[in-house]
Amino acid sequence: MSDTNYLLENRKVEAAQRFSALSALFNPGTLRQFDACGLATGWHCWEVGAGGAELVRIMAERVGEGGRILATDIDDSWAIEAASPHVVVQKHDVALDPPPGELFDLVHARLVLVHVPERERAFRNMISALKPGGWLLIEDADPALQPLSCIDAYGPEQERANRIRQGFRALLASRGADIAFGRRLPRMFREAGMTDLSAEAYFPVAMPECISLEIATINMIRKDLLDSGIATSDDIEGHLESVRSGTLDLSQPPMISVRGRKPQAG
Repeated sequence: MSDTNYLLENRKVEAAQRFSALSALFNPGTLRQFDACGLATGWHCWEVGAGGAELVRIMAERVGEGGRILATDIDDSWAIEAASPHVVVQKHDVALDPPPGELFDLVHARLVLVHVPERERAFRNMISALKPGGWLLIEDADPALQPLSCIDAYGPEQERANRIRQGFRALLASRGADIAFGRRLPRMFREAGMTDLSAEAYFPVAMPECISLEIATINMIRKDLLDSGIATSDDIEGHLESVRSGTLDLSQPPMISVRGRKPQAG
């Protein structure tokens, strides 16, 4: 997937705010999944589509100096901050580039495959990079399951927020995102022969981080919203004012987390 076709490009100045908000919202669930996988000292891990540096640093602390983290992204400009003697950061396209020439105890991707048109190939590449018995953890959104910005749409501000969110989803789909992808993950794991399969879904409602995430996202896609006729300048400024006021109970789409193990050889 070319980064020039990605609606939420890392190179945009709002990316850092988005990474921070996403980490605050979803790192606790991801770390709980890591615990369930048994992430420990000495593990070798591949963080796919790393984005920012925060989760990479946490993983590096968990594996210690005897472990190794490979953090990759189509744009590594933010993750590079986490580089260290046992953290390697590389530019890499999980779908179009060959998998790394090593095997891992854990491969993790969050909010990656939903945006990758060649997601089936990316999925196979991640499995191929696992050691026998290694864990694959994929966490992806399913906006079609819960498409609303405000699930309690009791007034015009909430309705406007939902119209803008609906337009945002349409823009994502036009760039190749599958907004109903998350629900497919358990079946993909099962059909790939993964064992010890477990899946869950989580979505935040009215959390403070939802405000900063919404502001960063709207500012990031402002031109796209205007150019596509989804919203006017007045719509956008009015929505941002409502967001900053704290009167909107903003939500995010469900994050579906699925983990499974590659079967042992033989």
